[in-house]
Parts: sequence; structure tokens; C-alpha cells
Amino acid sequence: MPELSQETERTKALLPFGAAEVTGPSMVPTLQHGDRLLVRYGARVRPGDVIVLRHPFQQDLLVVKRAVELREGGWWVLGDNAYAGGDSTDYGAVPEELVLGKVRWRYRPLKAGQRSLFARAVWALFAVRPVLGDRSASRRLRAR
Repeated sequence: MPELSQETERTKALLPFGAAEVTGPSMVPTLQHGDRLLVRYGARVRPGDVIVLRHPFQQDLLVVKRAVELREGGWWVLGDNAYAGGDSTDYGAVPEELVLGKVRWRYRPLKAGQRSLFARAVWALFAVRPVLGDRSASRRLRAR
């Protein structure tokens, strides 16, 4: 499951936005290992949004998942990669007080092997993207 750097917590108190780094495969293809995120703390969460939350059993661990639906007891969250696990299918609904914010932007760093002009041009086109709430993904994930 994607962990986020603890630096996220320290900057949260100062600004409504913070940075985080993804580790792990649970949000592939939306987010990849090594992606950097811009998180809006305290933002209103809707089904389909990618969110940052505290793990329900290890509250010092921050994770990023997709909010599927608001149920009794909190948000049902799932990773976009069905084979990675580590989501509400393992620990149930996440209480709303554990949801920290919504992911707004994703930055994918340039890989060391991307040296050709074509590879750099493709990277420049896709390196920075908004992370939008995907309502169709929410419906698809709810069916899982």
C-alpha cells in the first residue's frame, strides 16, 4: 500500500497544501511508485476522489486510496490495483476523522534512462497531471 512521507504531517499545520511521495503499487495505474503528490488538506471528499488517510490500525502510517462511497462508519476506500490489497476489503470502512485530504496533482519524476529527446518530450507532456475524481472508477470499484 502506498506510504507517504511523514514530512506530510509536519507541513499540514502550516499550509492547506502539502507534498507526499508514493511508495508501493496499490494505486497503479493512476499513481506509480515514486510519484510526488500535491495534497489539499481538509478538502471535501466525494466518491471517486483519491485521498490521503491514516491507516486504521497503524495510525502513524499514511496511505493513499480512492474513496468509493461513504458508508455507516466512514469511507469505503480501495486501491486502483485490485491485486495489491491493503484497503477497506482488509480493514473495513475508514472513519472520517482519519481522512486527511484529497490528492490534487501528481508529478512523475524523470527516470534516469530517459535520455533521448523523444523520451524527454513524452515525459514533459505527462509529468504533471491533475488527479481528478473518477466517478466511473468509483462505480467500478464498488462492484468489486
